[in-house]
Amino acid sequence: MQASVALVLVSHNGAGWLPTVIDGIRNQQAPVSFAVTIDTGSTDRSVEILEETFAQVVKLPASTTFADAANEALAILHQAAQPPEWIWFLHDDSTPDPHALATLLNAAEEYPEADILGPKIREWPSLRRMLELGVSISVTGNRETGLERGEYDQGQHDDVRRVLAVNTAGMLIRREVLEYLGGFDKHLPVLGTDMDLGWRAANAGFTTIAVPDAVVFHVEAAHRGVRKTQLTGRRIHYQERRAALYTLLVNGRPGTLPLWLIRFFFQTLWRMLGFVLVRDPGAALDDLAALGWIYGHTGQIMVAKGRRRKQAHANKDEVKALLPPPWLPYRHGLDFVSDVATAVTLQASDIAERRQMAQADADPASFAAKRQAERDQLDEDEIPAESGLLVRLFTNPVAVLLVIVGILGVVGARAALGGVAGSGLGPTPQGAGDWWQLQFESWHAISQGTGVPAPPHVFPLAVLATILGGNPSLAVTGVMLLSFPVALGGAWRLLRVAGRLISHLGAPRWLLLWGSTAYALVPYVSGAFGDGRIGPVVVGAMLPWLAHAGLGFSDPVADRRWRAGWRTGLLLTVITAFAPMAFLVAAVFAAVIFITIRKLMPAVLRDRDQWGPPAAAIATPVALLLPWWLPLIFSGGWAGLLLDPGRMPAPAAGGFDLLVGRLTGFDGADLGAPWWLGLALPLLAVLALIPSRTRIPVLVCWIGAVATAVVTMLLSWIPIHLDAGIARVGWGFPLVAIQGLAVVAAVLGVQGAILDGLRGVRKVMVGAAAAVAAVGAIGSLGWFVYGGGGELTDNTRALGHIGVPSYMLDPTSTTLGPEDGVLVLRGSVDEGIRYAVLRNDGITLGEDEIAQVAGGSQDLTGVVRRLAADPDDAVIGDLSAQGVAYIVMPGPADTAVAEGIDASGSVTQASTVESSTRAWLLDSEPSDPGVTESYSIIRSILLVLAGMGLFVVLVLCLPTLIQRRESA
Repeated sequence: MQASVALVLVSHNGAGWLPTVIDGIRNQQAPVSFAVTIDTGSTDRSVEILEETFAQVVKLPASTTFADAANEALAILHQAAQPPEWIWFLHDDSTPDPHALATLLNAAEEYPEADILGPKIREWPSLRRMLELGVSISVTGNRETGLERGEYDQGQHDDVRRVLAVNTAGMLIRREVLEYLGGFDKHLPVLGTDMDLGWRAANAGFTTIAVPDAVVFHVEAAHRGVRKTQLTGRRIHYQERRAALYTLLVNGRPGTLPLWLIRFFFQTLWRMLGFVLVRDPGAALDDLAALGWIYGHTGQIMVAKGRRRKQAHANKDEVKALLPPPWLPYRHGLDFVSDVATAVTLQASDIAERRQMAQADADPASFAAKRQAERDQLDEDEIPAESGLLVRLFTNPVAVLLVIVGILGVVGARAALGGVAGSGLGPTPQGAGDWWQLQFESWHAISQGTGVPAPPHVFPLAVLATILGGNPSLAVTGVMLLSFPVALGGAWRLLRVAGRLISHLGAPRWLLLWGSTAYALVPYVSGAFGDGRIGPVVVGAMLPWLAHAGLGFSDPVADRRWRAGWRTGLLLTVITAFAPMAFLVAAVFAAVIFITIRKLMPAVLRDRDQWGPPAAAIATPVALLLPWWLPLIFSGGWAGLLLDPGRMPAPAAGGFDLLVGRLTGFDGADLGAPWWLGLALPLLAVLALIPSRTRIPVLVCWIGAVATAVVTMLLSWIPIHLDAGIARVGWGFPLVAIQGLAVVAAVLGVQGAILDGLRGVRKVMVGAAAAVAAVGAIGSLGWFVYGGGGELTDNTRALGHIGVPSYMLDPTSTTLGPEDGVLVLRGSVDEGIRYAVLRNDGITLGEDEIAQVAGGSQDLTGVVRRLAADPDDAVIGDLSAQGVAYIVMPGPADTAVAEGIDASGSVTQASTVESSTRAWLLDSEPSDPGVTESYSIIRSILLVLAGMGLFVVLVLCLPTLIQRRESA
């Protein structure tokens, strides 16, 4: 006897699918006894279509949930004269195969213990791709189907098996079982009702099976965002996540609710981070909102959990076996990472192959064309020769030379190995924690105490040191050592793109090799590296990548322009942290370009996608560096906005120095390679103006270089008064930028000459220019490799405080405390006395800039003046009251001042390493100077906001890795 079956069809704005669904119902081989159709406030023709086919349509408001609609149908069936044995649920976007119901009923006879049966769900309209064959839920709330993403139905899953739950689209359930379970949970408005019902049934001892021979095709309109309702809202992900968390909590084991709530908190934070990384902040907020709903309805969850506990009679181990293993989500995570890596690799490989094919078509003499010709000559069954990375490298002479140059650059920077310090580079602290502490302190125990904030370049160094195991010395070594190959690669990439903007063939590779080598050497042959100036070294490494990112402003795709804007802003922020002049120059350029566009192309300013990315690039450094700039201005240390990192006195550069790329020391001596080696670049940049094909871009480079020089010269007129003397603005960025623009101009000029044709006099000129360029580059590289380390040394403590005996800064070797200071006097009475107070282990990298900008206290300055003029017992006593334990005068010490201190009678001679250095120990016990660190909640909040802003910018720099549901 055929079992009685009632059809329950729930519809909401499904007019587009209902005709097909109704045809599927009519074509069923197993007829239904009667049907209950429910419409929930449809605004299309759904009701009319249903009324044309079914005798009665129950109309409910749009606020009715699927659970309420299904429960309403259950109540109607319960009151029927002959209540059916089975209920078959269908959605308005799910159409059954003609054999679906008959196959389910046959399975019910074959497996009499089955109480709930579900079909194989295949995608509609593709019809072949499988969606579900029974479902379960992981400990992280993911809906597990046991299928691969996009898996096609080839009969590989055609065994009937027990599952935790089945989809309500096509579900066949015993009416008495559904009534016993209390129907569907009304707290699940749209999604998750099937999972909750199946889990409850399993706990109650009922059996759910998946019948793969029965097939239902499903659009999944709500899940895919195709249909938005009053219940789902605009973010369907919120409903999915809320349903998953609710289902896990109400059906989980008793007594585990508090642990689940704690776990969900950290799990949500981790998921939010993942969504942000793939640029889907909406999903991250949905997860947070779902967690908030759970925390706000714990009472309701406890009631639902208690109700389920009363019905739970099944063996817990049997139910647990229906759940996926706890390690499955982590495997999915690894699979996702592997999929992304594979996709990126394949995409990069595909792009590289297409570029090689384009290059082969454009230039038959290129290496790409030769390789393509070799492949074409192979027989069909012949295996091509190995063409891996190493083979391609060693068969390309220019690539081999580029690698050799990079290696030679690292060899030339060998002085940075093993910890490094120099006349302009202070010693590193003991651990990365010291740098982090320096960042968060609002008052530093430096000299007599100061509120000048730590310089911004300490932050990236602290991050790098933390990544490297908390080793600041290794971080500085890595920056100084590896900046050359980074600059070399960046220059190659930039020059290659710039060359292709002139011609699709691009610049010759030998020309790119020369240009990238000449540029990468700039911070080193200028003397910045040898003097320990970390700012120009970092600028040299980052500037070509900044310029390359800026070229993305011309991309025709708006999303790529915005990513280029954020990348440019991030790189500009890093460069500005190490060279504040970079932002000032960039701001001037931005203002000039804005005024020009406003006059010539006002329509551009009406398109946010045109002006927005450059504006974002300029605004990013302001937003991210504000926590450092604001305290610097309010503490009176505005000079830090103009100075490069490093100790004073800083090297300078006049007009000729900028031209040849050399820095001059405080004593007037050249710090870098011989100046005549630097003449090659400006000479080639001038000659680059001759070829007509590239004259305009070369002029642009010249305008940029001249403008940078003018801005720098104007700002250099501002005197910056420090205790170490009058300082000028930082020259690191202008020097590197001008030399870099000269390199680009020279490369484009040579490329233009080649395109115009090498004939007659022009051929001779290009040959002479090539000789000059080769001499300049090879000579500079040889100078650097041979001995370009300058005054860098790994004796960081000795160079950190020249002339100061190390035992005075080592509390373990004296009876003094770390807060007791060493007064260091330099200079003479005639030229002026400069002083500094060293405490703890002395002044380290990052503290140098603070001490120089802050200066000394007025009280201590007055005492030092009296000490230099007429030292007596009272002066020595005042020094002791300031917390000074030692006086040191590094050689050559001023004789008059030294004799006066000797005659004071209140000091004792202290031992020194050099005979020209004088040192004394004060006889009186130093007083507590009260110089201690302090912290401010405002400072901490600013730094946290900066960290969050940095994370947001990093995410915005990434490409969109996921596809929105609406466009799926």
